[in-house]
Amino acid sequence: MSTSNVTVFMPSVLTLIGIPGLESVQCWIGIPFCAMYLTAMFGNSVLLIIIKSERSLHEPMYIFLGMLGVTDIALATTIMPKMLGIFWFHVPEIYFESCLLQMWLIHTFQCIESGILLAMALDRYVAICYPLRHGAIFTHQLVSQIGAMVTLRAAILVAPCLVLIKCRLQFYHTTIISHCYCEHMAIVKLAAENVRINKIYGLFVAFTVAIFDITFITLSYMQIFITVFRLPQKEARWKAFNTCIAHICVFLQFYSLAFFSFFTHRFGARVPPYIHILFSSLYLLVPPFLNPLVYGAKTKQIRIHVVKMLCS
Repeated sequence: MSTSNVTVFMPSVLTLIGIPGLESVQCWIGIPFCAMYLTAMFGNSVLLIIIKSERSLHEPMYIFLGMLGVTDIALATTIMPKMLGIFWFHVPEIYFESCLLQMWLIHTFQCIESGILLAMALDRYVAICYPLRHGAIFTHQLVSQIGAMVTLRAAILVAPCLVLIKCRLQFYHTTIISHCYCEHMAIVKLAAENVRINKIYGLFVAFTVAIFDITFITLSYMQIFITVFRLPQKEARWKAFNTCIAHICVFLQFYSLAFFSFFTHRFGARVPPYIHILFSSLYLLVPPFLNPLVYGAKTKQIRIHVVKMLCS
């Protein structure tokens, strides 16, 4: 690594400082973060065990829920060990390649989670609007293909972000990242070169995924609500609507945190850095933490099997 008094050429090691302005209390912040991580691991593991062991839950809705659980575990595990290493053990260094890998994994899993939420919305749309054709349309083969397509879409869309950083950016103002994990814009802002292409492609990926998924999720639920309110019996309306409550809760909390984190990072110059970093960290931890709790509380079949497991 060769250095000058202005830039650093191709750094081999970067430094994550954690939460700027809150360094003195990071050890305490790590406690609720760790508790959320352990709860997420336990809750999603229980969901996966129940879905795998109960043949009655081998349906598209629960298979997608299992995919969501795997993604949540992977996403939380991608950031938490290093984050706790910074907070508790004062180990801020990370290899440049490891940082890029973490960045790619984080954004890939975020994109996968968005795609799974879209798949779950489409599944509910077909199940409620076309109940007699649901079994013929959402076969196990189609569910597997959707899972593969969602994963490939995320990996292919996010990969150029990694390539553009590795191949285009060689000189950096500093090796210190004011963050507690490796995020695309946090790395790009370190560069001492023209990063316009990197920023444009990052915005392209974010808006492509968000606009496509949110549009079809919203249209699906609009059609679901129209169909539900046309049902003649109040009990039938409530039963149909109840199958969507958990999905709507997860959808709203995922995208509300995502948009806050995205816009404050790019346009929130007046937002204190520690506020942005806390919310961007919560954006990655809250969905894995809340998803099993929401689905466990709102989905009757899962709730029954959880009680059986605890009793046995």
